[in-house]
Amino acid sequence: MKKIDLHVHSLVSDGSFTPAELAFHAKEQGLTAFALTDHDVLAGTEEAAAAAEKAGVEFINGMELTADFQDHKIHVVCLGFDPQNNAFQAMYKKIRSIKEGRIADIVEFVRRKGIDISMEKVQQFSYKGLLDRYAVMRYLVSLHLYDRAQPLWDNYLNPAVEEVGLDFNITAEEALPVIHEAGGVTSLAHFHKAIGLGNLANRQQQEQAIVELHHLGLDGMERFYPNYTVEDEEFAAAMISKYDLLPTGGTDFHGTNRPGIELGTGKDGNMEVPYAFFQEVKERLNP
Repeated sequence: MKKIDLHVHSLVSDGSFTPAELAFHAKEQGLTAFALTDHDVLAGTEEAAAAAEKAGVEFINGMELTADFQDHKIHVVCLGFDPQNNAFQAMYKKIRSIKEGRIADIVEFVRRKGIDISMEKVQQFSYKGLLDRYAVMRYLVSLHLYDRAQPLWDNYLNPAVEEVGLDFNITAEEALPVIHEAGGVTSLAHFHKAIGLGNLANRQQQEQAIVELHHLGLDGMERFYPNYTVEDEEFAAAMISKYDLLPTGGTDFHGTNRPGIELGTGKDGNMEVPYAFFQEVKERLNP
């Protein structure tokens, strides 16, 4: 069976592989196709696309967009949109102004926590001159404070972002129609997590939130994800069927920054996203 991965991160955001390395790793893992979905940034797309063509792996551009929805923060996997679309470009500038905002103040917050950090040191970890929160994260990863990246966000970066007043995002109401206008499709990532709908009290509330997002323009949701429980998988499958949602899936691969999750196969080989999902995504795209 042909397999794919529609949720993958490079070091342009918080992964450990370069965009090009991801393409060749996808080939090594036997993937037919993959999408690069870095957090709120597109800087690795061209590199990944060129390497995918060289490796003989199909590729679709993407981005994992962070959005505010009601009282929740959600992640939306956006696929196949035209990054040059005027409406998308206007929204992307807003997104980047948030992610690149007040980096010096964020660095100072982390320094006050006892970490040996400075703007000069962080600048060495920028990607092609892109200085944002992820450059700070990459520097912190280099210090080997933890065996994975998430505690760096929990203990340093997220509190810093909150203190400097940038703990907000583009809203789902704004973002979802713009991705459609740019010809792309949208899929709710890891609905079961806190960055998702995991803080809602029960399945009924989660379903209502999915319905509301669908009305705003959400096309689909992740049918497969590495740490879904059986119940999570059954709920995702039921929502996709009931509301005719586009099924997607991916490993949320971060390389060494999230140990134990492999590109294309998840945790100990517990998932396999069918090529048919990739075909369905392409069929939904508007040129």
